[in-house]
Amino acid sequence: MTIQWRNPSSPVVSFYTLIPNGRPPERADRSAGGILPTRAFRYCEAVTTASAFGWHVFAPIAFSLLWDGSEIAWTYQGADGWYALQAAQFPGFADRFDQSVPDDLKGFSPPFLTALPEPGLVQIWSGFVVRTAPDWSLLIRPAANVPRRQSYEMFEGIVETDRWFGPLFINLRITRSHVPIEIDPEFPLFQVQPVHRSAYDTKLLDNYRVVPEGGWTADDWESYRRTVKDPNVMAHRKPGLHATGVRKRRKQELAEDVRKPAPLCPVHAR
Repeated sequence: MTIQWRNPSSPVVSFYTLIPNGRPPERADRSAGGILPTRAFRYCEAVTTASAFGWHVFAPIAFSLLWDGSEIAWTYQGADGWYALQAAQFPGFADRFDQSVPDDLKGFSPPFLTALPEPGLVQIWSGFVVRTAPDWSLLIRPAANVPRRQSYEMFEGIVETDRWFGPLFINLRITRSHVPIEIDPEFPLFQVQPVHRSAYDTKLLDNYRVVPEGGWTADDWESYRRTVKDPNVMAHRKPGLHATGVRKRRKQELAEDVRKPAPLCPVHAR
């Protein structure tokens, strides 16, 4: 299947707000929010490209979780104390939701936090509903190249958000008990990345090979030679050769795209 480039006026993903006043999703940046070491930011194109791939999503409020090894409790700024967690609404949201939605949807506000049946697992809703362009899905994952917290870990998942118009959430596993775990709304809660459905098609992923040492061709060795010989042998090699080459290629491609008429979005081309 051929992946067609989209008309820039038609977004690949749309985030629909339900909880007001929360921090909106932001395009992930090449410095991973300023956390990357300077050398990595300057010379490692692989790391900076991965860091900028997608959008950061933030929690709509500061809150804390506490797991005793069996039960989970939660609290938030302004709360009277800790509350046992089963399924909890965002503070004040349920009434606001029922006042603004069609009558048949009253009472169907998404829970903000849900304790899942497995020990220490919590589902966290971002406050957004999301939709992607046809044939595009979202990979939901921890923020790329941002240091992991030692008190919890997050699951990754691919959701076909062009067909499923629902709450954007992530599942979290608490790994440290009897210690309050604070979720900061100024720190990316997770990252979402667009993935074309053809990229994870079973037929595509089953079509791979492992080349034994004796199966390398002369072209393979020449490609390897171009990659490693001069940069690794020369004492005066310049750092970031790969990054420089990639940036030059992208600059050239961008200049070529500017000169071309914008192609139609695949939706409009049908």
